[in-house]
Amino acid sequence: MAELKYSVIKTKKQYNDYCSTLEELVLSQNAAMQDEIELLTLLIETWDAEQSSFKEMDPIELLNALMQENGLKAKDLVDILELSKGTVSKILNHQKGLSKGSIRKLAEHFKMAQEAFNRPYELMENKSAA
Repeated sequence: MAELKYSVIKTKKQYNDYCSTLEELVLSQNAAMQDEIELLTLLIETWDAEQSSFKEMDPIELLNALMQENGLKAKDLVDILELSKGTVSKILNHQKGLSKGSIRKLAEHFKMAQEAFNRPYELMENKSAA
């Protein structure tokens, strides 16, 4: 029996490797690789569903966790989101909400569904009034 080229994802490294491979296959636009693309997509989506604790976090907590996981600082978000340092600081401190454009950019950068960032959460001014 032949050895499997892909298996159920068990580690973050394997997940990242599969994401990179999938990206390369999609960009190559090779129709002969469609089954491989579909299999990798299924494996990645399954991992995402099992690993996503983002449902328990508000979007800013999720963003902070992703920044830590990826070794990013607030200054990196300035470039990713194309916003000022002050605006990024307000977002990270729950003082300003995420715009639709920022949500789209974050989802694209972290390769996640926009829904992860497009959920209601309390801003600091609302918390202090409570």
